[in-house]
Order: sequence, then C-alpha cells, then structure tokens
Amino acid sequence: MTALGLRSAAIGIAVAISFSTPAVAAEPDGPEELVTRSEAIRISVQEQVGTVAMKDAAEQIALAEYYSVPDRKLLWVDEKGLTKRGKAVAEEIAKADDYGLRASDYTLPNLSGFDSGAPGAVDKLAAAELKISAAVIEYARDARGGRLNPQSLSKNLDPNLYLPDPAEVIGFIALRSDPAAYLRSFQPAHPQFEALRKQLLAERNGGVSPEPASDKPEDVIIPAGPTLKLGVNHGQVALLRKRLETPAKEGADEYLFDDELRQAVIAFQRAEGGKPDGMVGSGTRGMLNGRAPVSTVSGQKKIDLLVVNMERYRWLPHDMGAFHVKVNIPEFKVRVIEDGEEIHQTRVIVGKTHTQTPVFSDEMEKIVFRPNWFVPNSIKQNEIAPYLRRGGGFFSSGWDTSVLRRQGLRIRGANGRDIDPDRIDWSRNDIRRYELYQPPGPRNVLGLVKFLFPNTHDVYLHDTTQKNLFANSVRAFSHGCVRVQNPDKFAAVLLGHDQDWTQQRVVSAMHNGSDANNVFMKNRIPVYLTYFTAVAGPDGELTQFKDLYGHDRRMLAALKGRPIPAGLPDNMEVVQNPNERRAVRRSSRRASNPFASIFDF
Repeated sequence: MTALGLRSAAIGIAVAISFSTPAVAAEPDGPEELVTRSEAIRISVQEQVGTVAMKDAAEQIALAEYYSVPDRKLLWVDEKGLTKRGKAVAEEIAKADDYGLRASDYTLPNLSGFDSGAPGAVDKLAAAELKISAAVIEYARDARGGRLNPQSLSKNLDPNLYLPDPAEVIGFIALRSDPAAYLRSFQPAHPQFEALRKQLLAERNGGVSPEPASDKPEDVIIPAGPTLKLGVNHGQVALLRKRLETPAKEGADEYLFDDELRQAVIAFQRAEGGKPDGMVGSGTRGMLNGRAPVSTVSGQKKIDLLVVNMERYRWLPHDMGAFHVKVNIPEFKVRVIEDGEEIHQTRVIVGKTHTQTPVFSDEMEKIVFRPNWFVPNSIKQNEIAPYLRRGGGFFSSGWDTSVLRRQGLRIRGANGRDIDPDRIDWSRNDIRRYELYQPPGPRNVLGLVKFLFPNTHDVYLHDTTQKNLFANSVRAFSHGCVRVQNPDKFAAVLLGHDQDWTQQRVVSAMHNGSDANNVFMKNRIPVYLTYFTAVAGPDGELTQFKDLYGHDRRMLAALKGRPIPAGLPDNMEVVQNPNERRAVRRSSRRASNPFASIFDF
C-alpha cells in the first residue's frame, strides 16, 4: 500500500474509532486507539498542504516544510474546532481593513456550527489549520509591503522592501504566547502610519466634521492678485492679516497694508527662506499657500488617499535609524531626524515630471565641498551629443563644441588628462567613452557642496546656483537630483552630529577650502527619498500635497486590481499661481535646447 493509502487508512480508522466504542485490544496491554484524533488531523494536514494555493512559491514551500515535520503540533485547531490561539489570529486577520489592507484577500475558515462528530470533521479541521497558517504568511508579507511590485508601476519607485521570510513567520508565530500581537507587529511602527490609520477609521465611521478652513490661519488661501506692499489698500490684505495672525489695530482699516503687517511678512519670508522684502508677490503667495488642507476631501477619495500613503510606510524599515535624513518629494522638503525628533528642516528642489526624483533609500557616505560635476552617461548621450551635432565646427561633419566651453565643461581621457574637444572626431567616437566634467567654481551646477549616497539612480543632494527657485511653491525644476536650500546649515547639522564640525568650519570649507574636498562620514547616515501626499499634523489635521508624478493614481489602480494608467500628469496641474504657470511655459519652450534641462537657463 502507498504512503497516501496508509494515511487515508489511518484517518479512516481514527474517524471510525471516534464514532464507536473503543476497540478491544488484541494484546492485554495494547493501546485502546491506533491513531488519536489529533494525529488524524495532522495526517490530513500533510495530505492537503500541497493543494493550498498561495501567491508565492516560497510561501507555499515554507508552509509545506513546516507541516512535513513528524509530530508537528497543530497551531490553530484541536479536536473540537478553533483553539483560543486560532480564534485570536483569525479575528486579527479579519481586521485587516483597519490597517489599510483588505480582509477579503485572506481566506479564513468558516467553522460556524461545527460538529466534531460529523463525517468529514477531521478534513475540515485540517483545512482550517492550513487556511489560517497560509493567511498568516500572506498577511505578514502584505503588512511589510508585499502587495505591490513598485518597479512594475514606475521605474522611479525603487524602495528597499523588507519582506519577511515566510518560514520564519510560521516558525516564530508557533512559539509566541500572543500570536495576534506578533502578527500585528508586522504593521509599520511609524507614528505617521498610526496617525493616518486613525484618520482612516474615522472616515469609514462617517468622518469627522472638520473645522471651517477660515478658522485656521494656515488654511487661508491668498489668491492671485496685485503685489501687496506697504501703503496698498486691498481686500486681500484682510486675508493676509488672518493668514499671518496680525489683526489691524483697534479702529484701523483692516484692508490697509501698514508697517506692522510688513514686519510680519518679512518675518514669514525669513522663516521660509525667501527674500525678506516685505512684499507679497507671486513667490510669497506661493509660500503662504504652500499647503493645501484636505478638509474638502472626504468619503472614498479621502480613504483612497489615506490607504495609498499608508502603503508607502510599508516600504520603510521599522527602524529608520536614530539619526537619518528624509526627503518628501511632493512637499519639497528635507528633514533631519534625531531620536524621533525633527532637528532641521529646509526647502528642496526636486525633479521635473519627465526627469523625476526617484523613491529609494541608501546611506550617505561623504560630503564633498567645492565639487566637480561629472556628467552622467545618460545626459552625455541623450542631451549633449545631439547638441554637438548641430554643426559649424572643426570637422566637415559639422560638430559644434563651443557650447562645452560656454558651460565650462571639460573632457578627460583615459590617461587622466584634459583633451581639447575640437581634436576629437565625434563622428567616430562615442561621447560616453570620455569623462565629461565641470570643475569647481561659481558656475558649477552643484554649487559649493554635494551630499553623496552612491546609488544606481546617480541621484544625490547638492547646492545650486539658482537659489531664486526656492521661492516657488512648486519646486520641480531639477534633472532628478535634490537641490537643498541653505546647504551650509544642512551640512553643519550632519557633520556636527558625525564629527563635531561647527557652522564656521563648514562655511570655510565651502568658500575658502580646497577643491573636491571629500569628507567621509564616520558613521553612514540613512537617507530616505519618500513620496507622501498626505501628512497628519500633531493636532490630527490632515495636509495633502499634489500628486506631482502621478504615483498615487498608479498605486491606487494596482491596489484595486485595475489597469495602470499610463503617462504623467501635466506640470500645469501642480502650478498654483499664474506667474509660476508662465515660468513653466517658458521652460517648455526652452526644451528644444537640450542643455536647458541641465542648466535651466
């Protein structure tokens, strides 16, 4: 008889014995039962484990290997039905929707009205055991970000996923006295995740009535209009007073822009890193209107927004590091976090919609003062080489290398020496063979300092010569790298933590130090380039940022099993005032010049 036949026979014997009087043993001291009921369930589990369909082969193997061990103790059932442990885990999985997952994704057993004496009870209990174990493994994977393949949605979504080992999941949960708490521990531990989860629960319960936007200074929007400055009398001045919490003096005209309001504007501009001229034009309006409250978003749209952003927290490690850097791309901000507290924040410029800043993480290894800029191969091939072909140069084929000199770009050969670009026959030589770089100096596109965390995207943080762009509310102007406002302060925070550098030492290295001065970090600093379009404030208020690159809609479609929308959102969708809209149009017209997207001239 085959092994399968022996197992079936054993189960049949166990079932027959359980529904009849105990058999009389052939020997005086023999056992009353040949196979116990628990053994029969375990044997049925081993028979059925190969039929359990799971999303991942590794998960299916882990499940089979766990139950293939002889005398393996059952985790969730006994002869009477679900155990206390089994009920606790099943109830936890059933609450998956409360954590932004979908309970319907996990197959749980239905043992309502279970009769331990009914025919087929053993197989039903075995199936229940396997269903819960399979659901445990799949739930743990999903809680840690395994629901989606980010790269299938966009090449610019490249987070490091920290998916659990399915064999470890089932092995460890078997040892835990509180298996439900262990399963819950796979959910993100970040405070923001919990804050968004509370918003999700509230919205599904009918929502919470938001305070009127006009009651909150940060919610007041200053629409497009004339420049507001000292002496101007205009209706928007009253809005400006409310936004800056600077009411008019008793008996004074609230529509008159007086010196007290001017000082409030200057203080705001300084705090935001803008030009402190005391006037409210398009740039300062953008800073004042930089955040859009989600008070107008409710129902399913708000639920979708919350779920998508909760999903992104699954892409981060439980422990991001006691000291780390976090860039939030849609917010155009970078923060330095130490022991869970924000110790530094400043504005950043990120990539355009067609040259996006990718979502990923790595470790900062060094800071370079007065850096060279080494042109990536993609820019050499796609943008510089076509420009050279525009003719009028040394060779009859019509190469024009004058643009390299105008931009201060140099070419270095394999021997490490600079080469005159006019002495190269570009019709026969691939530009990627040469090192193309811009030496340190006032025109260097990286400015005076760059922050390196080597990665496959060739993206890093750096200074910029175009500091005027920080005044815009929508700051998507770069080629993919992240430009940092006040990089001296940012560098001082990082090196002060790592090597006790002072602000003065940083400034000296930037302005008076040696070129290409590499300062290696004693302890590498984790850097996270993230994409959160919803953030909960300390008071529970939710703030929404524009879906700059369309990642929200792609993720939402994938989570709902719908076709992934193609294309990118138009830059016009994220510009908030007419002057910025005109600037984007001018940028689009300059797109015929490939160097415009590099140097933004």
